[in-house]
Amino acid sequence: MADEDADEADEPAVELGERESVEGVPLARVSSRLTYGIEKSTVRRREGDTEIRTPDGPTPLSDVLDSVEETYFERRQAFEEAVRAVVGSGPVPTE
Repeated sequence: MADEDADEADEPAVELGERESVEGVPLARVSSRLTYGIEKSTVRRREGDTEIRTPDGPTPLSDVLDSVEETYFERRQAFEEAVRAVVGSGPVPTE
């Protein structure tokens, strides 16, 4: 029985296909690298060059922050909500 468990562990849980890649990084990855409360200017300095995934394609975070009215993010959720209010949500295009 232990041999059967070992064989199942070697196989991937989900088969990966040959699909087009998605440009940019997920917003959650960027927000996880920050420590909150944080000022918008600090986010811009640290992560402004990072391109995030949006429904309109990859977009530099600094461009998104230009449209965000908040100047301070007390929590991670507040940061993500402010960014999503600007870029929207929906499917992310592939190449």
